[in-house]
Amino acid sequence: MKHGKKYQTSAKEFDLTKTYDAAEAMKTVVETAKAKFDETIELHVRLGIDPRQADQQVRGTVVLPNGTGKTVRVLVIAKGEKADIAEKEGADIVGAEDIIAKIQNEGFLGFDVCITSPDMMGQMGKVAKILGPKGLMPSPKSGTVTMDIAKAIRETKAGKVEYRVDKTAIIHCPIGKKSFGAEKLLENYQTLMDAIIKAKPAAAKGMYVRSIYTSATMGPGLKIVHRV
Repeated sequence: MKHGKKYQTSAKEFDLTKTYDAAEAMKTVVETAKAKFDETIELHVRLGIDPRQADQQVRGTVVLPNGTGKTVRVLVIAKGEKADIAEKEGADIVGAEDIIAKIQNEGFLGFDVCITSPDMMGQMGKVAKILGPKGLMPSPKSGTVTMDIAKAIRETKAGKVEYRVDKTAIIHCPIGKKSFGAEKLLENYQTLMDAIIKAKPAAAKGMYVRSIYTSATMGPGLKIVHRV
């Protein structure tokens, strides 16, 4: 794979074979992010589980103490009082059958998170094949199918992220922006890692956390030593 000039410049500024402690890794990833835009800092965690097994799934949500640095567009699909609450709480788009039809017929995807009330889930099946592959389908496990619409909106706007193991047993998740600085990124990192460790399946055997890497959008990965 051929990397761009900014990647190559960043790669020269630290030792790709070194394992960093978390604080040093956050400091280094910020210092070596060279893009002209505010790069997202990501975390990649490989777990010692078999994601093909239903009892070894790792998935959940956590509110990062310093947010994600991203403005999140929230769609709420609800009716009546819950729709009114959604509007008061600052949801960007609120609707019911009209929005479902817009997604189904026009492929509308002008939002980052979709929250719905349980009574609307029967109709959400119409757009599951559209939203599912995009990671936008509401789910009770991610807290986006809920009776407490207000809480879901507040948490999402405050920086709630979903972590979910992929088919290769790796979790990929943003922990903030370069502009946060190392200290805030470290706080977000620790909060996310605490949640992932807490979510360890009972069926998981052997070493749970196999490796941890962090990287900026345009930069190479730094390996972080995992301390229990």
